[in-house]
This record gives sequence, C-alpha cells and structure tokens, in this order.
Amino acid sequence: MTSANPVTLPLSGFKPQHFQLSVAGKVATVTLNRPEKKNPLTFESYRELTDFFLAAQKEEAVKAIVVTGAGGNFSSGGDVFEIIGPLVAMDTKDLLKFTRMTGELVKTMRACPQPIVAAIDGICAGAGAIIAMASDLRLGTAETKIAFLFNRVGLAGCDMGACAMLPRIIGQGRAAELLYTGRVLKGEEAERWGFLNRLIARETVLAEAQALAAELADGPTFANAMTKRMLEMEWAMSVESAIEAEAVAQALCMQTEDFSRAYHAFAEKRKPVFEGN
Repeated sequence: MTSANPVTLPLSGFKPQHFQLSVAGKVATVTLNRPEKKNPLTFESYRELTDFFLAAQKEEAVKAIVVTGAGGNFSSGGDVFEIIGPLVAMDTKDLLKFTRMTGELVKTMRACPQPIVAAIDGICAGAGAIIAMASDLRLGTAETKIAFLFNRVGLAGCDMGACAMLPRIIGQGRAAELLYTGRVLKGEEAERWGFLNRLIARETVLAEAQALAAELADGPTFANAMTKRMLEMEWAMSVESAIEAEAVAQALCMQTEDFSRAYHAFAEKRKPVFEGN
C-alpha cells in the first residue's frame, strides 16, 4: 500500500501513474481515469491520491483543485476484485492498516489549503461518494447517481469520515437514510438536499467546475485557505470558542496585502487583483 511514485513539486511537473493530472494556470485537475470500469479505486490509487493532496499542502503555484472522473462517471468506489477481494483474506491488523490508509485520503483533502471542486457525472459510489463528500464544493448533473454503498457489502456506513461529515452537509436524518440503506441519491434530489451545490449540463460540468476553481484561485487565496481551515476546526468548537478563533483568523487576514489591495481598489473604483499574500 505504499507509493512507488513519490509526488514532486511543482505539481505541474508531476506525472501520476494511477490518475490523470493537468495544471492550467493556478488550477490543477485530477481525473480518475479507468473509464472502462467506471473509475474504481485501487490500493495504489488511494496511496497516490493521498500523496498528491499531501504535496498540495506545500504547493504555492496551485490555488484550487478540481476532481473529476473520465468517461461520463465519477467513480464506482473501491475495485471489487483489486480491493474488496483481497480484503476478505486479510487479518484484522492488515485491515486496520487499509482503513486507516483510506481515511488518510480524506484527511489530506481536508488539510490542503486549496479549495477542492468536484465535477460529478454519472456513478459516484462508495469511496467515490466519499471523495465527493470530502471536496469543498460539488457540481453535478441530472444524471449523477450518488450512493454510499457500504451496507450493501455488509459494512457500516461509518467509513472514511462519513458519519461525521455527511450529516453536516445534508443533515442527520438524510445522512442516516443514505448510510443505512445505501440507496441512490440522484442529481436533482442531491441538489435539493444540499449535497450538490448546483446542477450543470453533463457536457459542461467539468468546464463549469474548472471555471469556479479558477475564480477561487484568482481570489484572496490566503483568506480562502483560512476559511477552509476554520470550517474544519469549528466543527469541534463551542460558538464562543469559534467566535474567538474567527477573531484571531480575521485579524491575521487583515494584515495581508490582499486586504490592502481590496481597500485601495474600492477607493479607486476598480476591481482588486489579489495575489494571495
């Protein structure tokens, strides 16, 4: 379960073995690329994706990340024969290594400062649904089919942070329904429930996600990273603690050049050009 292809910076020069990566301007696009099997994950792709998002924490040129899947589907989750089959034969020690390794992917996605935009079409199931859940923003299509399938294979719905994160996105009752039943949440319902931020035509969903990521990348990226960090930290805080933490965070943002740039641009009646410092 270790990576044989360590990620090097800058990310624009990295050539992954288990997914596609392109960098245009300040936006990196990660494409799960096994379309003949609906882009399932393997031990190796888990590890390489985790290493990628870990490296992104130190990348200064990339300011936003898009995650998508090739061939009209996002991801069908863990590969039945390359992951689930071998898991049946593992002992508890090795199974725990695997479940911790999969959880590391979500941890690194949440810890990287760049906003992550998921462009979701077609099947988005199991660990694929988790990757979408762990993204900051999700754009889907009417054809999107989201399913947290863990109970369908005899497992609990508490996988890779689902019981902590999914209720915060769609509410406790709705999350419980999906995690207990494993049923498909289709695009229009997913938007109504708040899992998808918006619905896009499937032929333009990736372009729309990249445009949104580019908009975020052109914004005050130090402040964006602070927003992501505070959204994460404040889950475990009282309101009083959160207000104090936000006071400190905002005071730090007020020391940035971007804050000064915004003021001077407003005074001069022009659009600010942020530089992320």
